[in-house]
Parts: sequence; C-alpha cells; structure tokens
Amino acid sequence: MKRITAIIICILLALGTANAQRREIIKNLPKYDRQIVHFGFILGMNTMNFVVKQNPNIKSYDSVYVVESKGESGFTLGIVSNLHLGNNFDLRFLPGLSFGTRNIEYTLRTNFNGIATSTPFIKKVESTCLEFPLLMKFKSNRYGNFRTYIIGGGRYSLDLASQAKVADEGKQTIKLYRSDYMWELGFGFDLYLEYFKLSPEIKVAYGFRDLLKREDHLFSQSVDALRSKCIYFSLTFE
Repeated sequence: MKRITAIIICILLALGTANAQRREIIKNLPKYDRQIVHFGFILGMNTMNFVVKQNPNIKSYDSVYVVESKGESGFTLGIVSNLHLGNNFDLRFLPGLSFGTRNIEYTLRTNFNGIATSTPFIKKVESTCLEFPLLMKFKSNRYGNFRTYIIGGGRYSLDLASQAKVADEGKQTIKLYRSDYMWELGFGFDLYLEYFKLSPEIKVAYGFRDLLKREDHLFSQSVDALRSKCIYFSLTFE
C-alpha cells in the first residue's frame, strides 16, 4: 500500500511539473512591437572626457611635463523617436541635451629654492551639448518580457557653452570649437513592464574632430589635439 501511494504521488508530481512547463509566460505589452513608430524619453548620467594628444615638442616647453584629461559626472535628458524596421532592427533618432565638465590637468615644472618640483594645474572646461544621434538598434528575439540589444551609429553635437568666439582678456582659457562629430556604440536590455518598456543602456562615444582652438599661450600650445570621449548610462522609457 505504501509503495502504491508513493507511485501515485510521484505521478502527480510529474504531471504537475509538466503542466507548469507547458504554461506560457504572460507577456506584457503584447502589441508593442507591432508599432511602426513610437516615442519615449531618456534620463541618464554621462562622463565627458578628452582624448589628449600632447604636442610632440612638449619638452621644448620648459614648464610643462605632462597633459592629461579627467572627466566628471554630468547628466543627460533626451527624446526617443523609434522607427520599427523589422523584428530585430530599429532606426532611432535620440535628440538630447547633455551637461558635463572636463578637467585638463597640466603637470608643471617649478623651482623652489633651487629644487625642481612638479605641480598640478587644472583647466576646467564646461560643456552644454545639444546632441543629435542617429542610431541602428539590433535586437535579439523577445523571450517573455526581455530582449538584449546592441546599438551604434553617428552623432552630431553642438556645444552651447563653447568659448571659441569669446575674448578671454588674458585668462588663457582652453577654447573648444562648437561643432563635433562622433561615432558611438553600446548595448542594453529591453524590459517589457505592465504599462511601458524600460531599457537600461550603456554607450561610449568618440569624436572625430580636433576641438581645440589654437591660441598663443602655454596651455594651448602644449596640446596637439583634443578629441571627445564620452560614456553614457541611461534609462529609456518608451
């Protein structure tokens, strides 16, 4: 009797397991991916930085050892315009506004009581950028309420805080040209929630253009080129 009872319990457990496996996951927003066009918004953080190319003749500048760049955290706001091209491809236009600060650190050679020492000196460059990325999004197939994707393309950026046309009255400001052209690449996850889709995303972007406006002072002449390097972490709500 005990053996029969044990067999019945095993059969019932097996049937229950099989039934659970057959049960489909309830999909949120089942008609979402049928939309040809949809919109949303972006909230994010960024770290703006420079790729610095030192003047190859920097040793001829007696007071400068090294030039480096250090970024600070900023934030980004944006709008999503998405064109559905198929189950696995979207074309995305993501105009936005990014605020950030980049620090150019010069290690200067100084002489105190006949002893040579090095002293860091920082030039702060603040930027407020209107950004116009046009990106292609390649998505995996949807599994339940989850997708992964990679995204990449080009970006045009307009720095509203550019000092290129401003007279600095001898302050030896680091001046950047207003326009920049960048490529970017990233990845993220689409999470289909009950009322909207949430997408955590990480991207990196590198500029093609040398942004430095050449001027006749040490801080400008010791640098051969400044190109943008940015990292973005964002949450997209669609």
